[in-house]
Amino acid sequence: MDKSKLLVDLSKLSEGELIEMTKLGILSENKLITDYKYPAVHAGRPPIEKHSVHAPRVINEAYDYSRPSSFTRALRLEFGGYKILLISGTASVNEEGKTEHIGDFRAQTWRTYRNITNLLAAEDMTWHDVVRTTNYLRDIERDYEEFNRIRTSFFNWMKLDPLPASTGIQVRLCWETLLIEIEAYAVCKIEK
Repeated sequence: MDKSKLLVDLSKLSEGELIEMTKLGILSENKLITDYKYPAVHAGRPPIEKHSVHAPRVINEAYDYSRPSSFTRALRLEFGGYKILLISGTASVNEEGKTEHIGDFRAQTWRTYRNITNLLAAEDMTWHDVVRTTNYLRDIERDYEEFNRIRTSFFNWMKLDPLPASTGIQVRLCWETLLIEIEAYAVCKIEK
């Protein structure tokens, strides 16, 4: 295996890391990187088809940024005539992977909605297909009232009824510059 694919410094692994990476099969008993040997498909059942979703006009894949992160912006799954879109936590990030509107919670919220709207549009979906959101706020006590005002305005503007199920959580987000992050789940029938 190409060592450059691992983003960890093998010379600085803790004893615990050595144990766990060996038990996962990443390292041999001699502490050498091994090739992945497990089948991608389980015998007797096909995998669920997964398709990554892209909206490069507003946001690119996290792995492509200068500070790469290993996740897909959104995945499309198809089940018996239905399409399900799983949108990863999305924030006020531009197509270069940089935070937009640093320090401006309201603008970051609007940019986050814009990014999600474009991910939905990439699959011919809209907010009317969204069934659930999880809303992560850096400071929920300070920002929730403003967040709810923007969310309600946005959903009213789109005439959403019923509203998506939703949860709001205070968290420390991955970058200090981010004040809000939203993940969403959308479902629609596949048009034939």
